[in-house]
Amino acid sequence: MTVRTITTTTLKRLKNSVIGNPSAKLALAQDSAFIHSLVSCLNHPPPSFGEAQGSQDDIRIEAAHVISSISYGSEEALASLLRANALQAFLDALSTVKPLDPPAFKPAFARGLRILSCAIADVVGPSQLGLRTWSAQLRAESKAALNYLLEFECLDTYLPLLASPSTQTSISIAQLIGSAIRCEDHRNAITDWLPLADRLKEVKGKRGWERPDMVNSTAPSRQGGWVVRNLITLMQKKDLKLQEAALSAIAALAKDNPPVAGALAKASPDRDAIVPLSFVLSLTKSRAPDVQLAASLCATHILRANASNVHPASVDQIAALNVIHVVNRMLASETPQHRIKACYTLYYLVTDEKDLCQEVFDRGTLDKIASLVKSITPLEKGSEWEEDEPESTISLREAALTAIATISLFDHEIKRDIADNLQLLPTIHVSLTHRNVGVRYAASQCVRALSRAVAVIRTNLMDTGVGLTVFQVFKKPDEDPRVTYAALLAVCNLVNDFSPLRPIFVEQGLLPRLMQLHEVGDTDLRINVLFAMKNLLRMSKIPLKRTTMASLTWPLLTELSADPEVAIQEQAFSILRNIAGDEPGVDFVFESMSEEALATTIITGLDSPHEDVTREAAFFLGNLANGSKAQQDLIFSHPHILQSMHICMADAKSETRCPIVSCVYELLAANPKRRHEFNEVGIISTLRHMCDMTSTVSVSPGGRFSNHHHIHTEADVEAARGARKVLDLLDRNGTEV
Repeated sequence: MTVRTITTTTLKRLKNSVIGNPSAKLALAQDSAFIHSLVSCLNHPPPSFGEAQGSQDDIRIEAAHVISSISYGSEEALASLLRANALQAFLDALSTVKPLDPPAFKPAFARGLRILSCAIADVVGPSQLGLRTWSAQLRAESKAALNYLLEFECLDTYLPLLASPSTQTSISIAQLIGSAIRCEDHRNAITDWLPLADRLKEVKGKRGWERPDMVNSTAPSRQGGWVVRNLITLMQKKDLKLQEAALSAIAALAKDNPPVAGALAKASPDRDAIVPLSFVLSLTKSRAPDVQLAASLCATHILRANASNVHPASVDQIAALNVIHVVNRMLASETPQHRIKACYTLYYLVTDEKDLCQEVFDRGTLDKIASLVKSITPLEKGSEWEEDEPESTISLREAALTAIATISLFDHEIKRDIADNLQLLPTIHVSLTHRNVGVRYAASQCVRALSRAVAVIRTNLMDTGVGLTVFQVFKKPDEDPRVTYAALLAVCNLVNDFSPLRPIFVEQGLLPRLMQLHEVGDTDLRINVLFAMKNLLRMSKIPLKRTTMASLTWPLLTELSADPEVAIQEQAFSILRNIAGDEPGVDFVFESMSEEALATTIITGLDSPHEDVTREAAFFLGNLANGSKAQQDLIFSHPHILQSMHICMADAKSETRCPIVSCVYELLAANPKRRHEFNEVGIISTLRHMCDMTSTVSVSPGGRFSNHHHIHTEADVEAARGARKVLDLLDRNGTEV
């Protein structure tokens, strides 16, 4: 596409031609010279060429509209705009608007900045409504652009416009915040920002030891900061579009942000002031569906962030019910976008909240989502489904499956209902191979959730072929990494000892694929690759152990036990623990590792400052204690092992002390004469203290793990019971201790 002359008329014609026309947007994006000219028009429009007076102003406005129209056009269009420095051009245009300039300037430039910024944020992620795929180069360019947008000087340009007398301008800036803010650093940049006058006031008022929001009701940082306060004001306006935009912005700033969420949930010292959260909840009953949904998402993020700030599992159940009611209503809407937003709002509300998952199940929400996703998913593949399916339907399927996976993660009753009563497995099955990456990802997450139930694995996932299909998704070499990761999570569950799919997966190339993914170097992938191997080795026979270690190798496993990443260390010791789970396994360990390497590995684990690592190392050592007397001698030939055992027994949590105590028992049962070595390092004395522990205080209130709760638990009782068992053994053998 070539546009030789830029005038108001040609720009209007161009704007109308590209709206809703992806091919026209692509053609325009490929004309880089024109894109640069178009961006230049925002601040340096060409001469009027005889048009009516003031047409240069009109050109600037129309250029902003055209750029807005192509921002969401395609990867090529967005890349062209970034390389033409369109983001900087919009900021320059906004910063140079004069009082006598046309009133349409600010709304047009603010809208253009908002649309372009949102397109950039969608590339950077994390996604708000479904997964998309972008090139690495565009992601890098977009990340740099988004970081620039959040720099202080840029914030000074557009954030004051929240208080603009132009409603259109305020809406655009609120929408920008709601869509472009995706991470903690960006939230902090927005909430910490203050206008120049307030910045000066804050500097003058600080005395170092005071919290301004506590001692001064007019402090700039009160109620979440200047931006949040102004959004609360906008939220109370009668304009529905303004309410929706303000609610979306507050939601973005409150998400995973306990200080802001806490400020929004508490009452103000001013009796006449509203409690923001209460007002948000009142808007869930608005006559406008878009406002209801925005209020529900806003309330969700406030409730979840405030709960994490107050106490785990303390989400306000009554307030959450308001959101669930909106979701149930919107799932019956005829507008796909409303149903998509309802599913994602539910996802944000119930993620990792077992009680809320049960609540939505009890209120029939899962039934509604199941009926919805089945109604839009044909079980027989065909060209119509693969090629002609509307994007809105694809996005709705992804959203529904995402919600189903989240709701079903914890409760076995819910999993069985999905598999047996709601008969969703055929829908999940066909979605695993859908052409859309988001649908495949969501379906894989559903399999991951369902595969946490033993009965579902043994029957439904096996009989329907879903387990084998997700394994093929996992093995696919050119699959999207996000889908591969989700499929890996499902495979981790499907290789447990109770799964009939375990030997099939091994035969079909499980181990080479796991090692291939481990070599990618991504930390999350490495952790879950090792998690899969740990489950694969659980209660396994020696042939499978040998096959697994032929792929993983002993040198690599030893290296992983000292990896800088704590979660990697934990999984490595879990693998060692499962290998040594029976006598042949213990023999395999001693056969494969030198005495020095084995002792060093044990000491490294027991001496770790991280409880999770120490616990797994303790279980590994406990399993080794079941070996032969010659193998048990390893522990006594390295005094540091005994010293480390004593430290763990005294300082660690009960979950770690129990296997250490069990280890001591096995060693003494095999050779009571070893009592002197135990006595010399203080283990026998500590065993007596464990038997004498009170109901409220743990054995040792100090040491490496002194931050754990000193509360009498079932594990404490088990550890004390084990200690008494050891002492009784010594008494029966006539041993003085």
